Amino acid sequence: MGFFGSSFSFLVGTVCGIYIAQNYNVPNITKLAKEWLSDAKQIEETYRKPDKKDKE
Repeated sequence: MGFFGSSFSFLVGTVCGIYIAQNYNVPNITKLAKEWLSDAKQIEETYRKPDKKDKE
């Protein structure tokens, strides 16, 4: 039952995921992650303390 049980669970999950992706408005995770990373970099650059080398 080990191999067949895990394969069955994987196949059912894959089929359900495909159905949900086709019939519902699922966001693009890659695009969202890139936007969040870009926003985080912008915030980090805005609030970063200046280096001591820049003062001299």
